[in-house]
Amino acid sequence: MKIYTLQLKQNLPISIETAWEFLSDPKNLKEITPDYMGFKTLSGDDRPMFSGQIIEYIVTPVWGIPVKWVTEITHVVDKKHFVDEQRFGPYAFWHHKHFLRAIPGGVEMEDIVHYKIPMGLLGQWLHPFLVQPKLKEIFEYRQKKLIKLFGEFKS
Repeated sequence: MKIYTLQLKQNLPISIETAWEFLSDPKNLKEITPDYMGFKTLSGDDRPMFSGQIIEYIVTPVWGIPVKWVTEITHVVDKKHFVDEQRFGPYAFWHHKHFLRAIPGGVEMEDIVHYKIPMGLLGQWLHPFLVQPKLKEIFEYRQKKLIKLFGEFKS
């Protein structure tokens, strides 16, 4: 069983409070997801984030095929980190940690995603050609969108 890891960091010129308010609100996920993904929340975005929260989405990750994705917020430490885990969806395994840390002039955001592709060896073969580039593209879009929303960090 091959587990892949994607790790990214980004600094933004905003307070940790502002970053937390935006990132911990499930309604804002659509705003930082590429339009072609057809992202739509079906349920679970009606309250501030809490441990045990179940959020249902529809996404269209590849070939225009809509997929239902159900995640659970498993851990929340106010203004520090939260974890979402897939319960049902396109991955065999998905564990996404979001960390926030105050730094001089802003906030450092770190994402660490551990994931497993379905379909065994075929999935592993497709990973470098389809899944990995798509995930990188989505997270790069997210980083650019956050800069557009909050400004570029000047070190």
